[in-house]
This record gives sequence, structure tokens and C-alpha cells, in this order.
Amino acid sequence: MTMTNTPRQDSPFEKPVRVRAGFSLTFDVPYATPMIFVVQPQDRLSPTGTRQRIIDQRPLAAAEGIHTYTDTHGNLIWRTVAQPGEFTIGHDLIAEIERRPDPQLPGLRKMMVEELPDDVLQYLLPSRYVDSDLVSAEAWERFGNVQGGWAQVQAVCDYLFDTCVYGYGSNSTTTASQALGSGRAVCRDFAHMGVAFCRALNIPARYVCGYMPDIDYPPDPVPMDFHAWFEAFIDGEWRTFDARHNIPRTGRVLIAQGRDASDVAFTTSFGSAKLVNMKVWADETDFDNTLDIAPNPRIF
Repeated sequence: MTMTNTPRQDSPFEKPVRVRAGFSLTFDVPYATPMIFVVQPQDRLSPTGTRQRIIDQRPLAAAEGIHTYTDTHGNLIWRTVAQPGEFTIGHDLIAEIERRPDPQLPGLRKMMVEELPDDVLQYLLPSRYVDSDLVSAEAWERFGNVQGGWAQVQAVCDYLFDTCVYGYGSNSTTTASQALGSGRAVCRDFAHMGVAFCRALNIPARYVCGYMPDIDYPPDPVPMDFHAWFEAFIDGEWRTFDARHNIPRTGRVLIAQGRDASDVAFTTSFGSAKLVNMKVWADETDFDNTLDIAPNPRIF
């Protein structure tokens, strides 16, 4: 989704924000097809202290026959078998999140590889869409002299934001190096490129997907989609970065984290299931609002 990069200046930050978020996906399914979905936010406390709490949630369709499990990255996964015909799945929820923009901590140091915890080492390695080995020379040439962990990652985000044009041109198989070479990118590509440069610089980084409402920004008339950003492991904690917008944002509803988009694709089918309709919404809601009211008609 497209955005402006100037927040409204009259925004209060003293209260938590509630975000009404959800999705509806409809598939044309010719025969019974196993499917998995990475779409479920959960209660979280981030390492930096930001709380995310799911206040209420209701299924929109396909409530029967869904099995939920936790994957190796800690994400909640839906698993089901879509029956032949028109198959629709979705949910509508309210999440409560602290009303503050992404923390900015420019003085944080860069950890040496030998200091890193065992469980984050996997996020230094190339993965399916993060071919960090292919951008290593460029990463060190452009950012190797930047001192400090936060400063180095922010330099990566500044470069990507300034040099890559937001727009479609990639597809579901585009890698970080391919997106970088094309100069055109959507949020998925910005996240992959940021992760690739970080890993090449020996900074663990992971891909993140979720909902991002237009809080403290003018409403965007473009239909909403799931959003992707990335996290870098700096000074012992995971930190949020978003090369697509490159400005602190408020109200992110985190769904899942992984090595790249292959770990957190919102849907994977093990057979033939054609997506024919998709709706996504994420808007700030009044504290007295409930799920008895239909989602914002602008997007639903």
C-alpha cells in the first residue's frame, strides 16, 4: 500500500490504541486441498516492552475443521482441508497496542558474531528469498564504514528508501538481489533487501508480516494489504525497521516472523486452490467499538 511520509502532528500518545484488523480470502477449489495459513496475531510482549493484546476475535468463515499449531519460529499456524467449490476463510479482530511509534535508538552498538545467542545465528545465513551472499560485496562497500549497529541498519533503510521505487514489478519468487537490481519493490521486497544487507553485514535479521493501520497518517484510498517489515538483532534485542516507509509508525499488529516470506506466506496450498478475492483491513477503532459493527466500508 502507498503512504505519505508525514505524520499528523496532533496525535495523542498517552493511551493504548485499539486496531480493528482482519481479512477475507476466497478460493476456487476444484478438489479437497490441504492448506495452511499464517494469519493469526497473538498476545505478545516485544523485547523493547511494546505489548500486543488480542481483545476480541471472531471467524468470518471456515470456522469448522481448522487445526492450530505453533511452528519453529513461534508463529500460530492454521491448518485445514479446503473442500471443493468456493472456499472462504477469514477473521475479524481487535488488538490493543501501546500508542507509541517504533522506538528509535540510534546509539545501539553492533554485537560481534561470537557474542550472539545460539538461536539467532540462523538469521545470519542466506535463505530462499534472502540471497545475502550475493549482496555481500555491495553491503560492505556501501555500509561497512558506518559505525554502530543501529546506525548501520538505518543506513541500509535510508539507501533502500531513497533508491528503490515503490511499485509492482516483482512476483512471489523474486529474491532480494533481484529486487535490488530492478530498482522497483513492494513491501515484501523492501523487507527482503533490508534483511539481506543486514545478514551480509553480520547483523542477524528476520522477515516480519502483519497489519499496519494508517494511524497518525492521512487515510490511504488504496485497498489495504498485509504489510511486511523486518527486525534486526542489535545490542541483544530484536529491533523494528521498515525500509518501505522509513519512518516510525504506530499500531503495527504483528502476525509472524521468519527467515523470509517463505516461512510466513499468508497462505500455502498443497494442491490447486485459486485465490479469487482478497480483502484486508486495519483501522484504529474507538475503545467502545465492538465486533458487532461491520468493518470500515472503505475497505470491506
